Amino acid sequence: MPTALGRATRIVQTLLTSGKEYVGIMHLHKDIDEKKLKETIKKHFVGKIKQLPPIKSAVRRLLRTREIYYFDILEKEGQDVLFVVGCQAGTYIRKLIHDLGQKLKVGAHMQELRRTKAGPFNEETIFSLQDLTDAFYYYKKESNDKFLRKIIQPVENAITHLPKIWVFDNAIDTICHGASLNIPGISKLNDKIEPEQTVAIMTLKDELIALGTSKLNSEKILKQEKGLAVKTDKVFMEIN
Repeated sequence: MPTALGRATRIVQTLLTSGKEYVGIMHLHKDIDEKKLKETIKKHFVGKIKQLPPIKSAVRRLLRTREIYYFDILEKEGQDVLFVVGCQAGTYIRKLIHDLGQKLKVGAHMQELRRTKAGPFNEETIFSLQDLTDAFYYYKKESNDKFLRKIIQPVENAITHLPKIWVFDNAIDTICHGASLNIPGISKLNDKIEPEQTVAIMTLKDELIALGTSKLNSEKILKQEKGLAVKTDKVFMEIN
């Protein structure tokens, strides 16, 4: 689970809605052929699915649509199945496994689960609290910040999955004071930006200035000479 520090704590909200990946073990209540298992998953549990949250959940129990990007079987040993799932935020994996068992008419439950990706972060960026303690010790006792810098990453690493708009230097100060971004202040941008999308406003040195909500798509921003492009929501860069 990504943890943020200082001014970066407000970036966590963008990670909550980003895609997730899980690796887990499901236990089938009766053994079935692996081919049938894979075919059922491919036919009914990949793409957009309908899911009713479990009774004990943080949301209202209403049927809702969630997208499963991939659902692969890594290994099967008897009734135990090792799987990996990439899914939209808000997908209940335990319920996904239960529903799969119902569809197979044999029943199934989840035995173990591990989150392996959250937005742009994966297991290569995982560190324990003990790792952090050790890194802080080396920093304080030996003035060695190498390990601490490996664990505590720049805030820009948390927004690699967001569309970006880069601004001219003369627009930075006004944005840092909370002003919205108008078209004349834009130097370049990603394509396929759509209205009402969360975007990252960046300096030409790839530093995060702020997050905002786009008001035009990429094509209109490039064509028009003036107008509101992004409403600034959260400023991260310190004001000079």
